[in-house]
Amino acid sequence: MAITLSAAAASAGADALCALLNGGHVRLYDGARPITVDTAITTQVLLASPTFANPAFAAAVSGVATANAVVSDTDAAASGTSTWFRAVTSGGASVCDGSVGTADADCILSSVSITAHGTVAISSVVYRQPLS
Repeated sequence: MAITLSAAAASAGADALCALLNGGHVRLYDGARPITVDTAITTQVLLASPTFANPAFAAAVSGVATANAVVSDTDAAASGTSTWFRAVTSGGASVCDGSVGTADADCILSSVSITAHGTVAISSVVYRQPLS
């Protein structure tokens, strides 16, 4: 039988993970998402890198944490369609990967189509700590 968490434990786990992202970045990529966060980026292109606030997230409730306002990237690195993101610390260490979309995704953008040198704004980023 798998271990399950209380809402308080899930929130504590979410808060600990999200604290790693204070002042870090949401790196938006095209292409296929790697199998794990520890898998190196290969052919995927970095499109933009908005910046998390410090603190990056509000306190989690029942294991769900929502990012505070994310600072837009005003000079996108490349053009393409963002399909996933890697959240990294302020020092660049990988923390987690997530989905990108205009709805029903971990990271919400107004458009997943990114233009080089354009501004990329994030509407929201949500982290959900699994309860089981």
